[in-house]
Amino acid sequence: MINTANSSSWQWEKNDQGSYLTCKLLEGWQHGFFSSHFQGKPPEILIKYLHPSALSYRLKQIHSDIIISTDMIDNHFSKNDNNQLMEGDGIITQKSLQSVWVASADCTPVLIADSKSGKVAAIHSGWRGTASEVVPKAIKILKSEGCQGENLLFALGPAISGKVYQVEEEVAVKVLKTIISNSHNLDNNEILTQGYLLPNQPILKDSTENKVRLNVTQIINSQIQQEGILPHQIAISPYCTYQTPEYFFSYRRSHEKNVQWSGIISV
Repeated sequence: MINTANSSSWQWEKNDQGSYLTCKLLEGWQHGFFSSHFQGKPPEILIKYLHPSALSYRLKQIHSDIIISTDMIDNHFSKNDNNQLMEGDGIITQKSLQSVWVASADCTPVLIADSKSGKVAAIHSGWRGTASEVVPKAIKILKSEGCQGENLLFALGPAISGKVYQVEEEVAVKVLKTIISNSHNLDNNEILTQGYLLPNQPILKDSTENKVRLNVTQIINSQIQQEGILPHQIAISPYCTYQTPEYFFSYRRSHEKNVQWSGIISV
């Protein structure tokens, strides 16, 4: 399923293996939100479709707020012979021609680029990572490394739509607390009530008791803007992983542990 209101900023690229999604906002960087057509192909293979000379970096994702630099990954592998991946859910580049990758199946893949330095980042943010503010943490790290907020660009890739993502109310509360001011002074019902009134519908009512529909991507969008990023610096994919089986895996739909990869290369 496609949200046509957001579709103009996104294009499909095709090759002999299938299709992958790109975002106009990141047109200065080789990148791709790869579809299920590339099942079983890790970043080390996918990189050839973007830039064969680039190095590939990925992590063992654990739904955390841990963000790792490519230098840290290089140092890790230089000291370890077993090739065990570092744990974390975000990677930030330190040099040019470094590709950073995240896997997802309903969670939101976030690709970030700095238009001045060429530095990039890839973040995996499901509801747990969003509740722990992994994307705002990445923004703070990028700023600490010299990036300016006005130069940062964000592409939020295909993820499960809030219209179909049913969660417990307590899950929604944990995520909403990150974007509602003075939430520490509110009880859960007050937080949910405020959540229903927020723009972009981060939560919707559900017919099942103690359940709501949660739009994680819109929560991330709000988190980014609370860091001083303007709306024109953010693009949101119009595709729902759950409702687009011809292109994307969805754990909620199939209950199978298949993933698609999203990656971007620094310049």
